[in-house]
Amino acid sequence: MPYKTHKIALAPTFRERRWFASQCGYARFAYNHALSDFKAGLEHDNFQSWQTLNDNFNKTKKRYDWTRSQDQRAALYAIKHLGQAITNWVSKRVKFPKFKGRGHKQSWTTDEQSVRVEDKRIRLPKIGWIKMREALRFVGKIIQVTISRTAHRWFASITVETEDTEVVDTSTHPVIGIDVGINTLATLSNGTKYDNPRPLKRYERKLRREQRKLSRKVFKSKNWFKQKHRLERIHYRIACIRTDAHHKATTEIVNRASAIGIETLKITNMLKNRKLAKALSDSALGGFLSKLKTKAEARGISITEAAQFFASSKTCSRCGHKKDDLTLSERTYHCSQCDVSIDRDVNAAINLSHLVVG
Repeated sequence: MPYKTHKIALAPTFRERRWFASQCGYARFAYNHALSDFKAGLEHDNFQSWQTLNDNFNKTKKRYDWTRSQDQRAALYAIKHLGQAITNWVSKRVKFPKFKGRGHKQSWTTDEQSVRVEDKRIRLPKIGWIKMREALRFVGKIIQVTISRTAHRWFASITVETEDTEVVDTSTHPVIGIDVGINTLATLSNGTKYDNPRPLKRYERKLRREQRKLSRKVFKSKNWFKQKHRLERIHYRIACIRTDAHHKATTEIVNRASAIGIETLKITNMLKNRKLAKALSDSALGGFLSKLKTKAEARGISITEAAQFFASSKTCSRCGHKKDDLTLSERTYHCSQCDVSIDRDVNAAINLSHLVVG
């Protein structure tokens, strides 16, 4: 059965926010203690599993009276996450885990025990019922819940074990090719275009001004933290605008397509271009394509990715003639063989749709 996660904004009181922060601190305390224990074991050639690290922590925490009032699953899942980080390090996928400071992202995880969801509220261990800003979208058994803070808001990410979803019949829908870009977020082979809001560019002046204010504050003073929270809210606003545009565009695309052709983007390589790096980061094209793939898979829509060096923009969508040189400033594609003139992005999208049909 597939797992689905719904991230819901919470409406906690001041007391509940303090409780959330306390659990985040407890999870961080357990993580750092287990990591210190693991590093000490490595010095004596003793590779400890996360279960051993958890047992050691359970013995140590009894020395601290304040740990009794905390949700013990917060510490358990924090050490579990450390175990996964160690596994990734052993597999040479990531670097060695680091200790978490107070400035690290605040979050903690609990499981299905003592967790209930009714309409627009959720019951959490120790604290009780918390108001949510919307009801849970999925029906099924709750697997785990992660409470996290982004800027000034707290969220509950609820993972649910759902039934197999029915595949939607899209046989009457057309095949669509999608060309992504900076000025236009996505251009479809049928000529439809989705604008790129580019929120970072819109808020860049305000960010620069607020960052200057932060640099003038005494480091880690009360005013420094106040200004830091103002900056966090601006960054959160930018992320929300970008995510909203991505979700609206991808949902509309998958609702009207039977199959999709897209280009393969190596975002890391593209960011090496200093002239385009900021604009590419602002567009977040990788996130857009990731959302598109996830939604298409859920609806049973096949996605065909072009080869990395497929010249979708330089190839004529009518006759197949390939131009040797095509500058970025040429927004209209003129073919010297069949004398066709077509929008550059639409031409690329049509070529990508041909990959699906062919």
